[in-house]
Amino acid sequence: MEVEAKFRLKEGVIEKLEKLAKFVEEKEEHDLYFSHPCRDFAKTDEALRLRIEKRVKMTYKGPKVDCETKTREEVNVLVDSFENAFKLLELLGFKKFRWVKKVRKIFALENAMICLDHVEGLGDFIEIEVQEFSDKEKIFEIAEMLGYSREESIRSSYLELILEKEKN
Repeated sequence: MEVEAKFRLKEGVIEKLEKLAKFVEEKEEHDLYFSHPCRDFAKTDEALRLRIEKRVKMTYKGPKVDCETKTREEVNVLVDSFENAFKLLELLGFKKFRWVKKVRKIFALENAMICLDHVEGLGDFIEIEVQEFSDKEKIFEIAEMLGYSREESIRSSYLELILEKEKN
């Protein structure tokens, strides 16, 4: 299960984050999303992607299950080759849909992971993630320490935000 909330980056948040949390790493993530051959992922609120970072990972994301966060089932599989995974998906009828590229700085605070993301074409965001749904309130406690209210939480994925921006 992935339990997280996303917020648009506001002025002064980086300084607060650097005081509160421990910096872990910075990395680039290139995500290639796929469309399903038999159903519309936009309608079912699902996603399938290949992520290129230090390793290559295939991820399935199920529909969101919570009205305040982006909590959803998530299944990750490490693959040894982007090209082979891509070919496998194409042979099964999946189509390349959209790239989402970001630079991510990861911080740790207690049992939470906080990501400072610069998303190509969208701008800067902060994501706060915990491992257990029972720890969901910790997300909003950290958000409040950083200057965010619950109401500022964004439930849309980066892919959804990009598609929305392109419509307008």
